[in-house]
Amino acid sequence: MRGAGGIHEDRGVRAFGARALVLIAYALPALPLAALALPLYVIVPTFYSEAIGLPVAAVGAVLLAIRLLDAATDPVFGWLADRWRGRDGRRRGFFLASLPLTAGSAFMLFWPSGEASLGYLAFWAALVSIGFTWTSLPYTAWGAELSGDYSERTRISAFREGATLIGILLATSLPFSIGLTGGEGVRGLQAMAILVAILLPITGLAAVILVPEPKNHSSRELGILEGAVFMAANRPFLRLIAAFLLNGFANAIPATLFLYFVSDRLEASDGRGPLLLAYFACAVLGVPLAVRAANRFGKHRAWCGAMLATCPIFALSGFLGPGDVIAFGVICMLTGLLLGFDLALPPSIQADVIDHDTARSGAQRSGLYFAAWSLATKLSLAAAVGLVFPLLALTGFDPQAGPSAPNSSEGLAMLYAWLPIVPKLAAIRMMWRFPIDRLAQRELLRRIGRATDDAGPG
Repeated sequence: MRGAGGIHEDRGVRAFGARALVLIAYALPALPLAALALPLYVIVPTFYSEAIGLPVAAVGAVLLAIRLLDAATDPVFGWLADRWRGRDGRRRGFFLASLPLTAGSAFMLFWPSGEASLGYLAFWAALVSIGFTWTSLPYTAWGAELSGDYSERTRISAFREGATLIGILLATSLPFSIGLTGGEGVRGLQAMAILVAILLPITGLAAVILVPEPKNHSSRELGILEGAVFMAANRPFLRLIAAFLLNGFANAIPATLFLYFVSDRLEASDGRGPLLLAYFACAVLGVPLAVRAANRFGKHRAWCGAMLATCPIFALSGFLGPGDVIAFGVICMLTGLLLGFDLALPPSIQADVIDHDTARSGAQRSGLYFAAWSLATKLSLAAAVGLVFPLLALTGFDPQAGPSAPNSSEGLAMLYAWLPIVPKLAAIRMMWRFPIDRLAQRELLRRIGRATDDAGPG
């Protein structure tokens, strides 16, 4: 039975919208997944080089290779997520099968012996990367398919991203509160090992038990080449992913330079931790604001409004100097609130874009689409690092020069505060007249429903 709100043929899926317990059950695995991802690239390099004593350059080379492996596995697991057939369903079954590898490898990576070698780091970090991709792709595809309702998809995304932010807060505060070097460093990473190894299987199993398997609305299967042709012809998807890439690049620039900005521009090294926590805590509060704005103005317009509001607020940080910690703290809190829009709304729009593909191709391929989404995220981060540091060197900024060096941080301030505005404005222009709104998405659901009925059961 199809209603105006979606294509909820399954009774369990119809009940989903009214049951907050199911929403929470779906969102909870995002917490340990976030607590796993952040330490892998932020805390693990510091720990293995300082506490274990491995060469810094060698640790960096290993993690760079892991990044390349991570990018290569995205399309593979996206394709497998769409082809999986098992007793627990396409999304739940593939997600459940990944949990032992992801939780077990994370435990081994975060709880090494005192004499762990470079090979130990490479082996377990590679398995963590593979496991994380395997877990996260069917998980996000599962959320995109749980509801066909335009607004309900935003609530699902908001719950998941809110849990992700809480996981980031834990991953940011827990190891640093315990310590990262010496005996404290061992305990700090061990705390993360226990957190992930216990919470990921428990929350994952709870989600599989409590959250329904969405119906597969595919009326046929596509070969790899045919599927690539349909994806390349999906103009709303190309427009969305380009805007997402630009906005992700804009957000990655200040993220890359944050520690330098606080330490060298504001001369407030001790404020780095509290400012980061304030930023992410406000992002948690921003997620429900994003849901309300999307319900009132539409998803793409609400996202555009948040990106536009971020530009002047963030630009003010370019005028700050030594000691302006309170003013910068206010900027962190305001932009943190707006980060909630960046996290909650694009994945919900992505679910609508997948409907566009399903209506045209006859195949519901959320796994592959979210694999492309994941690649765009990684590309934006890599592009920010690849561009910002050469530009920083051209400005003459030297982090070793100290605060007494004249004009040493002017270039840093300009890059940090003003460079991100350009790609954000470009993303806004792409999304302002985005073609899939509430009415267009409802029509896509009707087309998908007709094709599924014509194809018959199975």
